[in-house]
Amino acid sequence: MSNPRLLLVHAHPDDESSQSAATIARYVDAGAQVTLVTCTLGERGEILVPDWEHFTEAELGQHRIDELKAAMDCMGLTDQVFLGGVGRYHDTGMDRAPDGSVIVPAEVPDNAFWNADLLEAANFLVEIIRSRRPHVLSTYNAIGGYGHPDHIMAHRVAMYAVTLAAAPSHAPELGEPWQVQRVVWSTHNTAMWQKAYPIAREKFPDLFGGEERDPDSFGPAVDYIEAVVPIEGYFDVYRRALAAHPSQVRIDDPFWQFHAITQQLPEAGEAYVFGCGQPFPPSDKPHTDLFVGLDLD
Repeated sequence: MSNPRLLLVHAHPDDESSQSAATIARYVDAGAQVTLVTCTLGERGEILVPDWEHFTEAELGQHRIDELKAAMDCMGLTDQVFLGGVGRYHDTGMDRAPDGSVIVPAEVPDNAFWNADLLEAANFLVEIIRSRRPHVLSTYNAIGGYGHPDHIMAHRVAMYAVTLAAAPSHAPELGEPWQVQRVVWSTHNTAMWQKAYPIAREKFPDLFGGEERDPDSFGPAVDYIEAVVPIEGYFDVYRRALAAHPSQVRIDDPFWQFHAITQQLPEAGEAYVFGCGQPFPPSDKPHTDLFVGLDLD
């Protein structure tokens, strides 16, 4: 690779570790320029450490900045930006409908990311895109993976910003136009989750509340997954980065143990589907490089 540049757009601190830790660390080690954009401070995250249950939302957000810094140290990441500045957008939070689906809470903060002006938020990202000039941008799919409002908004902002950043007539004061060559959407590695599920169910009967899961519900159809960045050699980095967010993650929880099982199987890795831009070259198997086939300057 010649001077590859990767930009990742995540909604909250800890999302980068649960979904992209191996990707970030692998490309950092390869000499790539890697930039993380975090859209909120995660002020409405569930507090899992009893000693911190007294935190206000503002106090939790400030604490999660430190957790993010610790995770970045694990991954070797040095370039991180909060969209619009620290605290510009507040974690919207999430609720669940009677059927279990994720919904927007009835009451949200005035500056909730879900309610952000789309053009304003996109312009904050346009400036970052034009300054970092990434070849590949990674974010969530249109439903935010599992429906969290902030993940959905991150997708909308990222996709809009990619279009605006390339337009010479749009906001020239934000920098020279830049065309992101490829946009990818992070996703579960469906095949690995399907293989790991029976193993995890046997070890952890209470996984998913003890309810049986349809293996087809774990992610997109396998044929849609265009790239799997291998976790081999980076499993320890992934686990340490995830553990750096103790307010949100109990590393020994059955779900995260299940997640760990998926990441230790042969061919395990962080999966991506193609969003837009230059497609991946045809292949019978997922590529292991997000930059494959691109003309890097």
